[in-house]
Amino acid sequence: MARTAMIVKAERKPKFMTRAKNRCKVCGRARGFLRKFKLCRICFRQLSLGGYIPGITKASW
Repeated sequence: MARTAMIVKAERKPKFMTRAKNRCKVCGRARGFLRKFKLCRICFRQLSLGGYIPGITKASW
């Protein structure tokens, strides 16, 4: 779980665009971020297995 201060800091508009940091919309995690879904890998897995993200299924072969 990310600190609240870091989440608030990431939401502010940076002075330069290269300083922008991607964070998960659910938990605020900065690492393992999936841009397409705006989620970290952990939240993505939980939501996809729960059926909350349409079109995503667990691979099986």
